[in-house]
Amino acid sequence: MRVITQQMLGGPEVLTIVDAPEPQPLPTEVLVRVKAIGLNPLEALLRAGEFPPLLGRPPFILGWDISGVVQEGSLTYRFRPGDEVFGMPMFPRAASAYAEVVSAPALHLVRKPASLSHVEASALPVVGLTAWQGLADLGGVTEGDRVLVHGGGGGVGHVAIQIAKALGAQVIATASGSKRKFVEELGADEVIDYTAVDFTEAVRDIDVVLDTIGGDTVQRSLGVLRPGGHLVTAVAEEDTELVARYEAAGMRFSGIAVDPDPVALRGLVELVEQGRLRVHVQETFPFERVADAHRLLDGGHLRGKLVLTL
Repeated sequence: MRVITQQMLGGPEVLTIVDAPEPQPLPTEVLVRVKAIGLNPLEALLRAGEFPPLLGRPPFILGWDISGVVQEGSLTYRFRPGDEVFGMPMFPRAASAYAEVVSAPALHLVRKPASLSHVEASALPVVGLTAWQGLADLGGVTEGDRVLVHGGGGGVGHVAIQIAKALGAQVIATASGSKRKFVEELGADEVIDYTAVDFTEAVRDIDVVLDTIGGDTVQRSLGVLRPGGHLVTAVAEEDTELVARYEAAGMRFSGIAVDPDPVALRGLVELVEQGRLRVHVQETFPFERVADAHRLLDGGHLRGKLVLTL
């Protein structure tokens, strides 16, 4: 099989395609013939060495989001060869998903609904589970809550808007003016163009803020929360000084450490099947053009997700 690996840290040009033996599934694992691979900003940071080394030093194979067909199972009752599945196996350990074949714990996968293509399914797990765990599990969002989603046009943000609406919340989202229509179509009740308006002057009495931006956005969000409000961040979870500031102000502060929860993954599937959740793929790239995909990933400001196809 072919895999995408790297021998050193650096730019997209360090990603190379090589031949490798197929992995052998352990008990309770299945071998998946991959049809599509979702790309995430974390992978670009790991490639460049700009993030704590989850995968150690190179050589390594990036990737977690996959959709494909079960090729072989080992002592598992969950799937049979030919089943179409998707998921985010192993995270934060290496799943080595930039590959034609992946061995994954069956528990970390779910059946792909017929209403999702492999491209769409591969784009959903990391962003969908991050949003679900941030809003439903950590944030405890319920009917009538006011939720502020930072980065509403991005990968996590565009899914978070839809999940928050499905939970019954009133949703305000920050996004650039060029993404306003896109974010409104996702169901946001209000869109704040962060390039023209200071969100701290535009909103108040927020129950839950979901942050996907980091930096001073997290610090400034303190001022828009209602008393006892909750900031949930996907990017600043280890800032102990910031945690102390929120707690001193009587607010809650939580960081998302996303995990491959099959219950939440099935919850996402249910929303998809109800027509209440869709994942937007900005662009697909063939497996051979992974470097081009990573150049776009490096540029940021994406609308939804990027996907590799096989």
